[in-house]
Amino acid sequence: MPQVLPKNFIDSLVGLPGFDEDTFINVHENASQLTSIRLNPLKPTAAINNLPVEKTIPWCDNGRYLSERPSFTLDPVFHGGAYYVQEASSMFIDHIVKEIYRNESLPERVLDLCAAPGGKSTLLAAALPKSFIISNEVIKTRVGVLAENISKWGSDHVMVTNNDPKDFKKLPGYFDLMVVDAPCSGSGLFRKDLNAINEWSEANVEMCSLRQQRILTDTIGSLRQNGILIYSTCSYSTQEDEDICDWIIEQFNLESVKIAIDPAWGIVETSSDKHAASGYRFYPDKVQGEGFFIACFKQTNTVDEYYGSYSKVAVAPKQIQSIVNPFLKNSADYLISDQKEIVIASLKKWEEDIATVSKTLNVRKSGVAVGTVKGKDLIPHHELALSHLLAAAIPYVDLQKDEALKYLRRQDLVFENEKKGWTICRHGDINLGWMKVLPNRVNNYYPTNWRILKA
Repeated sequence: MPQVLPKNFIDSLVGLPGFDEDTFINVHENASQLTSIRLNPLKPTAAINNLPVEKTIPWCDNGRYLSERPSFTLDPVFHGGAYYVQEASSMFIDHIVKEIYRNESLPERVLDLCAAPGGKSTLLAAALPKSFIISNEVIKTRVGVLAENISKWGSDHVMVTNNDPKDFKKLPGYFDLMVVDAPCSGSGLFRKDLNAINEWSEANVEMCSLRQQRILTDTIGSLRQNGILIYSTCSYSTQEDEDICDWIIEQFNLESVKIAIDPAWGIVETSSDKHAASGYRFYPDKVQGEGFFIACFKQTNTVDEYYGSYSKVAVAPKQIQSIVNPFLKNSADYLISDQKEIVIASLKKWEEDIATVSKTLNVRKSGVAVGTVKGKDLIPHHELALSHLLAAAIPYVDLQKDEALKYLRRQDLVFENEKKGWTICRHGDINLGWMKVLPNRVNNYYPTNWRILKA
């Protein structure tokens, strides 16, 4: 069905850099859905051999365009975190991180402020595997899916928090890199979401611009001197894009950062009216992707820094650690703590930061959940199965696709297995989760709330 774009919306874009009214309207009227994924570099890439991969996304080495949209729900390795389904334009953050830190020290502390459902956080986790990443979502109902996607990705250096932007005032000068993918009027997603067209109005654009200013005002003080701010929206409106860039420079005296791009990519570089801040526009008639805007800034001012008293993470008793350690590889790198009866493995190198954030913010997920100790036994957690912490010696069973889908539906499995006890279910060399093999049956431990309900 052809999309009818509001006349006042089109009128608001006339004269903007890179805007071509005829081709822009045409690409919306003849919308062909683009599908793109981003590979998980910590998991075997051969797992996606069943997908219709067409080509690599030019600004993201791990990004792939697909020639058609398959049923991701019925692809077992999707549930195992082998890849993330993400819009191609937003993967440009990968290129920005590589460009900014090409000749610089990598950022130690990173904040993804508006993180759900997790696309940018998993991208950052892959691009910055040695950074400490806070993945925050203010809306409580969206935190669950964010934590689930971080768990599937398997990262051990990401904390999930549920906080309002103003709460980050408690951590002044704390972050080396801050990503603010701000809530916006959503015009860049018109091709994918017809409701977004019906909800668009000039009043909503103005309201979103004010909200973006509030979010940035609340959080900009958390960026340390020489730290980097990446600001983005999925809106075409100048009020939410270039005007916000000018406002950032006026209010906080940040310095615009120019990013090198290949002209062949079709990305339009813009310059804000007042302060010539560099921005990057993605139009669907010029790139293989949806509408997107992004800009980068450097904090060149002297800022207050967090000097709170550091505490340590309370570690679990040695008895619990001795039960847990055989399930972990490189166990000496991790702190083992017992939190509400769930044993958590956290990287020792981030102990002070973990303790600081835990006492400052509302933490929903930290480290990797290893399992629950019952007597002398460990009931392993699903997160452990999907992480890269799992010891190589843990038994596993390779499942065919139909068996894997039965497992993911939490149905009963029947097969012979010489080894009894806790066993990993795999498909395509991707871990899917736990089962326990008993003498007369197999218990399926796939999480009930994650199970496939689709027939």
